[in-house]
Amino acid sequence: MSKDSLRGRQRVRTARGRTAQSTRWLERQLNDPYVRRAKAEGYRSRAAYKLIELDERFGFLKGAKRIVDLGIAPGGWSQVVRRQLPNSAVVGIDLLPVDPIDGVTIFQMDFMDDAAPGRLIEALGGAPDLVISDMAANTVGHPQTDALRTMALVETALAFACDVLQPGGDFVAKVFAGGADSALVAEMKRNFTTVKHAKPPSSRKGSVEWFVVAQGFKGRTEPEIGAAG
Repeated sequence: MSKDSLRGRQRVRTARGRTAQSTRWLERQLNDPYVRRAKAEGYRSRAAYKLIELDERFGFLKGAKRIVDLGIAPGGWSQVVRRQLPNSAVVGIDLLPVDPIDGVTIFQMDFMDDAAPGRLIEALGGAPDLVISDMAANTVGHPQTDALRTMALVETALAFACDVLQPGGDFVAKVFAGGADSALVAEMKRNFTTVKHAKPPSSRKGSVEWFVVAQGFKGRTEPEIGAAG
């Protein structure tokens, strides 16, 4: 019996056409306690626990009545929201198809589409008090490029949140290692009472992802009289 078997670790046998990288990924999935827990508890992905753990620390789900889920696929975050807030209104959007979730309105479209924000708010029935974003750009294998592409999505998500959130609302988004850049953090601090970076326990140690949690939206500010523009 192998050492892996004694430790309860499952090995994936090599298969014709399967790369070493995909074999390692399958082994990691099979031996990931969060993957097993998600399957047992009916969540669509282990990412559900990232939101649960972030909320345990920051409490942004408490009292939320209208929530927008950006990058909803496969739906784990919205599942968490609906279980904890069964009376809340939830809308989500993603380029990928997403199986229906009870109580969640889902749009399969590009969030960068000019029509997307209006459709989300119309379906929500009012201004949200929470915007959550698990969006990330498709990676191209170049770390700096991947980080810039994902940061552009975070910037767009933040601009959307600042346009639609109710005063006091919260914004939660995935960013890359190192967190949001200084200009983006400054923009968040200008619009929110507190801004924190966090890496929940369920986020793999080797993953470059972090999350930014901005709470206490200050409300939209009117431009100063006589300002240029």
